[in-house]
Amino acid sequence: MAYDKANLTRLAGGSGLTLWHYTTTDTIATVNTADYFANSANMFNTNDVIIAVTSTGGTPVVTLTYANSVTASAVDVVDGLTVTATDSD
Repeated sequence: MAYDKANLTRLAGGSGLTLWHYTTTDTIATVNTADYFANSANMFNTNDVIIAVTSTGGTPVVTLTYANSVTASAVDVVDGLTVTATDSD
């Protein structure tokens, strides 16, 4: 599936940093591919944080990532840190 701007939500911003939420059925490996967010390059700044909720097969995966490079037509995000889904209680 391709990037869908409708699934990108600005949660907060200030001091030059914006926190975003993005949800998709793509894998995180697809989401953190260079230029996945290129169609919204004008919305991002370097170091903007993205909470990416990806879901394949119905199992959600939450990853914290950020834009490490942004130009007028390109966005590159880091691989990110996956939040564990362990629930041991």
